[in-house]
Amino acid sequence: MTKALKESGKLPPSAIRILPLEGIVALPHIIFPVIIREDDLHMLISDALKSDKIVGAFTRIEPDSPDDDKAEEIYETGVACTIQKIIQTGDGSTRVLLRGLHRIRIEEESESSLPYRIGKVKKLKEIPAPKLKSEAYIRTISELFQRIISINPIFPEEIQDVIFAISDPSKLCDLVASGLSIQVEEKYRFLEELNIAKRLELLIKALKKEYKIIELNAKINDHINDEVNRQQREFLLREQMEAIKKELGESEDDDPEIQEINKKLSNIKLTDEALAAVEKEIERLSMMSPYSSEYTVSKSYIDWMLELPWGIYTDDSLDITRAASILDEDHYGLSDVKDRILEFLSVLKLKQDAKSPILCLVGPPGVGKTSLGKSIARAMQREFLRFSVGGMRDEAEIRGHRKTYIGAMPGRIIQYIKKCGSQNPVIMLDEVDKIGSDFRGDPSSALLEVLDPEQNKDFRDNYLEVAFDLSKVFFIATANSTHCIPHALLDRMETITLPGYITPEKVQIARKFLIPRQLEQNGLSRKQLGFSPRSVEAMIEHYTMEAGVRSLEREIARVCRKTARIFAKDSGHEKITFSQKNMETFLGPKKIFKDNLPVRNELGIVVGLAYTQSGGDVLPVEATLMPGKGNFKTTGQLGEVMKESVETAISYLRSAAKQYRIEPVDFFNHDIHIHFPAAAIPKDGPSAGISITTAVLSCLTGRKVRHDIAMTGEISLRGRILPIGGVREKVTAAKRMNIKTVILPKANRSDLEKIPEMVRTGMRFIFVEDFREIVDTVLE
Repeated sequence: MTKALKESGKLPPSAIRILPLEGIVALPHIIFPVIIREDDLHMLISDALKSDKIVGAFTRIEPDSPDDDKAEEIYETGVACTIQKIIQTGDGSTRVLLRGLHRIRIEEESESSLPYRIGKVKKLKEIPAPKLKSEAYIRTISELFQRIISINPIFPEEIQDVIFAISDPSKLCDLVASGLSIQVEEKYRFLEELNIAKRLELLIKALKKEYKIIELNAKINDHINDEVNRQQREFLLREQMEAIKKELGESEDDDPEIQEINKKLSNIKLTDEALAAVEKEIERLSMMSPYSSEYTVSKSYIDWMLELPWGIYTDDSLDITRAASILDEDHYGLSDVKDRILEFLSVLKLKQDAKSPILCLVGPPGVGKTSLGKSIARAMQREFLRFSVGGMRDEAEIRGHRKTYIGAMPGRIIQYIKKCGSQNPVIMLDEVDKIGSDFRGDPSSALLEVLDPEQNKDFRDNYLEVAFDLSKVFFIATANSTHCIPHALLDRMETITLPGYITPEKVQIARKFLIPRQLEQNGLSRKQLGFSPRSVEAMIEHYTMEAGVRSLEREIARVCRKTARIFAKDSGHEKITFSQKNMETFLGPKKIFKDNLPVRNELGIVVGLAYTQSGGDVLPVEATLMPGKGNFKTTGQLGEVMKESVETAISYLRSAAKQYRIEPVDFFNHDIHIHFPAAAIPKDGPSAGISITTAVLSCLTGRKVRHDIAMTGEISLRGRILPIGGVREKVTAAKRMNIKTVILPKANRSDLEKIPEMVRTGMRFIFVEDFREIVDTVLE
C-alpha cells in the first residue's frame, strides 16, 4: 500500500497512514510540531519517511472518561501533512515537524497487519467566497487582528508580516485561527467548514471574543500594577518622612496621640507585666504610620489596657444590719442564701483581703435567683452585671480572641469588668446549666479558670495576654438543676438550693412585692383596686402551677390591666375588690382543678404525695384486680424509676403474702393494673413506693384505704421505708388539700424543721421505718 502513495502536491492517495493527534487540530498551510512516544507511531513515521513522507493528521475525540469506549475515535476531517523534520530527544520520544497540505476526510479505515491505522481518504474541495464579500471579511479580520496584537502579540513579528501580506482568504483564515487560544472543538469547526465565507465569519466571531478577553485581562493587570505601585510609593514616602524627622531631631513623643497615651498611662496603676506590655505596644505604635492597618490593631489594644480598672475597688458596705434589711426588703424567705451573704460580709469586716465566695443558686424557674443577685450587689454597695451563658458554645466568649484576628476583642468577663469600672463587682452567670460546646471549644472549661479561687487571681484573657486579678469579683451562678453542670465546674462553686415557694409564702410575696409593683406599673392605687384575704390563695390554686411566682405575677397583672381599663373609661368608678366571687370575670374559667381525690374510703385508691417542678402536689394511686395469669400493668406515663417501684412493691407483697393473709395463688389467678391519674403528665421517682404497696395490698386483702391520709416514701424488698426528698413541698400540698394526716419515712423527721409553723399547725405526722407499721392505720 505504501508503494501506491503518490507524490506531494498531487491528489492525495486513496490510502494514507493515520496519525492521531492529542489536543491538537492540524490546519492546512501551518507548520506544527508533534511529539511521538508510542512504538506504533514511531513505526508509522519510519514507514512514511521510507516512502513519500505523507501522513494524515486527525484530531482524537476527547472521551468523557478514561475508560470510555470512544477513547480511540478520531474526527472524520483531517489534514494531509508532509514530514518536514525529525528530532530525537533524550527521553526516547521523537519530535516531528509537520506541514499541513490540504483537508481530507476518512471514507473508511482499511484492514492492515501493521500496528498503526490506515484509511481510505478523500481530498475535500473548498467552496469559494464571493470576491467582494471576501475582501470585506479580510479587511475586518485585519483590523481585529491589528487590535489584538497591539495589546497581546499572539504571533512573532515575521509571522504578522506574512499574515498582513496574504490575500488568499482560505490561507489567511487557517493561519490566524491556528494562533487563537480556543478549545479543540472550536478550532475543529474551522477545519471541517468547507465554505470559506462561513469560515471567515467564524474567525471574525472568534477574534472579537479574543479581543474582549485580552482587553479585560489588560485592565486587570493595569489595576494590579497601579495598586502595587501605589503601595510602593506610599512605603517610600513614609520612609522618607521618617528620615526627615530624624534629620530634624523630632522625637516620636511629639506625636499628640502618643502624648495622650503616655499621659493616661502615668495616672494608672498597672501591674508590672501589664505595664511592660503597654510600653512595648506604645513603642511599636510610634514606629507605625497612622494609615497602616496594624496601627489600628495596636491602638485598640492600648485603649483596652488603659480603660480597664487596674487596682480600682469600690468600698464594701460592711453594715451587717443594713445588709440584712436590704435582703429582706427585696425577697421573702430564702434564709439560707441570706445567711451565707451575711457570713461573707462578717468575714470581710474582720479580714479585708478575704476571697469572694463563688455561689451557685440552684432552683426552679421563678423563685428569684436572678433578682437575688441584684439584691446582694445592693446590700454590698457593689456594681452588678449579669450575662447569660445559656446556649453559649464559643470559648472565645469567655477568654476572648487573640488580637491578631480581625475585629478581635476581649472576652465577656473583661468587657464587663471594664463596664463596671471596678475590680470587685458582683457578676452573675445566668443559666450555667445550659452552657453548650462545639468545634469552637468548650466554654465550661474556660469558666474553670474564672471560677477557681486559686487561679482567677491570674486570669489571662487571650486578647490582653497579661494576668488580670478576678479574685475580688463576687461571682454568682444560677441553674435550674445541677445534673447538667460539668462536675469539675460544679466542684468549684458553693451550691445553695432555693426550693420552690409554698402557698403561704407565695401569698406573702404577692402581698408584699407583686401586688404593689403591678399597681404602680399599671398606674393604679390601693384606693382603686384591692384584693380580698382569700383571693390570692385561690388565684394560686386555680390559675397557676409553678414553683416560683412568675405566673402568679402575670395573673395579678391581668387583674390590674382590666381594672385600669375600667378606670380609664370612668375615672369616678368606685373601688374594685378582687375576690373569689369575681375571679372568673377577671381571669376567665379556672385552669386547674383539685377534684381528683377520693371523698370516701375505697379499695385500691391511695392518696400519695409528689414533688414536681411546680412544687408539691397530691398523687392519687389506683390499683385493681382482674382475672388473669399473674401479670401486672402500669399506666400514667411512668418513668423507669417508678416502674421499678411497682415491681419492688409487688415482689415485696408476694414474699410477705403469709404475713398479710394473702393466698399465693391469688398472684397467679389475677392480673394487677396500677394507674396514676393525670395520664398526660410524665411521672417518675421512687417516693411512690409506699403508696403503690398500699393500693395493691388493699385489692388483695379486700380492705378499703382511708381517704384522709396521705403518704410518701420509698419501699425496699424487705418492706423498709426509705427517706425521700421534697418533704416541705409535699406536706404543704397535703395541707392545701385539707389532709390532716401524713405518713413519712422516719429518716425524714428532721425535715419538719424546714416546714413553716403555719403549715404544721393542725397536722399529724406518722413516721415509720417498716411498711407493717402502717397497715392497720391506713386500711379498714
